[in-house]
Amino acid sequence: MTAQIIDGKALSKTLREGFKTRVAQLGAQGVQPGLAVILVGDNPASRVYVGNKVKACEEVGVRSFHVGLAADTPEAEVLATIARLNADPAVHGILIQLPLPAHIDPRRVLEAISVNKDVDGFHLYNVGGLVVGNTIFPPCTPYGVQLLLDTTGTDVTGKNVVVVGASNIVGKPMALMLLQREATVTICHAKTRDLAQHTILADILIVAAGKPGLIVPQMVKQGAIVIDVGINRLRDGPNAGKIVGDVDFDGVKEKASWITPVPGGVGPMTVTMLIENTLRSAERALRMRQADDYQDWEAPVIHPVAR
Repeated sequence: MTAQIIDGKALSKTLREGFKTRVAQLGAQGVQPGLAVILVGDNPASRVYVGNKVKACEEVGVRSFHVGLAADTPEAEVLATIARLNADPAVHGILIQLPLPAHIDPRRVLEAISVNKDVDGFHLYNVGGLVVGNTIFPPCTPYGVQLLLDTTGTDVTGKNVVVVGASNIVGKPMALMLLQREATVTICHAKTRDLAQHTILADILIVAAGKPGLIVPQMVKQGAIVIDVGINRLRDGPNAGKIVGDVDFDGVKEKASWITPVPGGVGPMTVTMLIENTLRSAERALRMRQADDYQDWEAPVIHPVAR
């Protein structure tokens, strides 16, 4: 058996074509969706990620606001910038490019974003909404993984799903979203003993550990669906500089039924779902304004926990 490829690049292209129609429909009603991306510092990788997001916005007609701040910008100034964008009706989504400089508390910054503009899905209100299945904006990477799984035609109900990696960005929200679809979910992490004992039972294996080559063929069930969220740049050896995932692709593809490549799998979908959430935000704001009920729609203010 050789696995079928789950092509995130192709799906992303199809979705973005549909976005252009939605942008045009909004434009006909006087609304241009807007996404603000805040970059604090000059991290080279972050610059690339921000550039990709700005380019994707331009591709579908979403207005982008790139806010660049120096690495030594005080936290108070970052919060003030967010407050200004929260109040700007031309901005429908706000994204903070992570990581932030060490002197800035990421939780405090993320919690400062209006729930209604939290298109990354990181605010406590949206994270809590995942637990009850009623979040405003699902987090982009798990959202993209969910759509990639849908392209395989697989019903996840009752399936054994193993998520390797328990981050707040991918692993935990991914598990919650799959639970809403009545999958049986196991989360593994750095402290998990005998990882292979869990992965070998997975009908669907989702790997987001940030460790190249972590998953090898003997750890994968015959016929499993394998989603590789990892993006790692090799530093040494003959393949130095190459981008790889967390899964031994060449070996595992001979056992899996479906598999995502790296690059070209989950990565393109993350940016695409960011745009999807921004469009959703603009459409919701327009509907509520038309219903003359915009103020009633505003989500409750969630005050940051005292630290």
